[in-house]
Amino acid sequence: MTEAPPTTRPAPPARRSPEGEPLLSVAGLSVRFLMPGGRDVAAVEDVSFDLAAGECLALVGESGCGKSVLASALLGLLPANAMVRGGARLAPEGPDLLTADQATLSRTVRGRRLGLIPQSPSAHLTPVRTVRSQLEETVREITDVPRSKLRAAGERAAERAAFPLDHLDRHPHQLSGGLAQRAATALALVGDAPLLIADEPTTGLDRDLVDRTVDELRRHVDDGRGLLVITHDLAAAERIADRVAVMYAGRIVELARADAFFGSPGPRHPYAAGLLDALPERAFTPIPGMPPELDALPAGCAFAPRCPAATDACGALPALAGGVACHHPREAARA
Repeated sequence: MTEAPPTTRPAPPARRSPEGEPLLSVAGLSVRFLMPGGRDVAAVEDVSFDLAAGECLALVGESGCGKSVLASALLGLLPANAMVRGGARLAPEGPDLLTADQATLSRTVRGRRLGLIPQSPSAHLTPVRTVRSQLEETVREITDVPRSKLRAAGERAAERAAFPLDHLDRHPHQLSGGLAQRAATALALVGDAPLLIADEPTTGLDRDLVDRTVDELRRHVDDGRGLLVITHDLAAAERIADRVAVMYAGRIVELARADAFFGSPGPRHPYAAGLLDALPERAFTPIPGMPPELDALPAGCAFAPRCPAATDACGALPALAGGVACHHPREAARA
């Protein structure tokens, strides 16, 4: 038997920079958790970015760097031991997501203005109800579809997320991880919220379904909505994103256009470059060492112990300037 030639993935199309007022403005967002014994865990530290209509920002980085905590903060879903600083405002004239009360978030924000594809979909699906009933309830609550058309609207929502219609009458425990992910995606897309947060939306999906899901999310963006996608899947990020934000130890260390980040001139921060070099289709070289514990971060650059370019200057914390937080950014990106 002859081996099939490897498939080549088409390059993502060039995307124009969105204009106008941001849908979401995050300024100085910090999240710390007070733990038993007086430990203080700095999960997110001084994060700022804007997200425009018609734009996808991909938030990437290793597990434990603070990506999902950031998403939970924006949705008001942090536990009681979390301390939050900063601001995160929806436009136009939307509430500050970090200070809004739960009634405001649940009645006017979640699902309507800000949708979520959760990282752990099984935990967000109601276990005693079928997928169909949950889809129809969501359609009824946040759209103007008449009751007589709920069934058809629920099925259309399922099809958008490639959820098989013959599985709609199953309960969540009867679904595989991939099917649960598609069910959660269908629920998130029902309201066509102006802003969508997708936390690892391709987990458990095979490559074909990853591409189909990413393309559906991209259509959501191209219709003039905003998307914050949190992912470990750099191939998916390259396919969908307009910009890339790289997080390490709770901070954004690089913020760049996706075409420059994945193409030429490439990442400027050594950690961001290491993420790409670890891909099988690139150097397939892992970043040495392990991320730091968030309750014992160094005073300076948290990546310095793993960085081949580190010097004594890295004992001071680098500010995010010109899209990179590094004392020794890659020179090639400045050409």
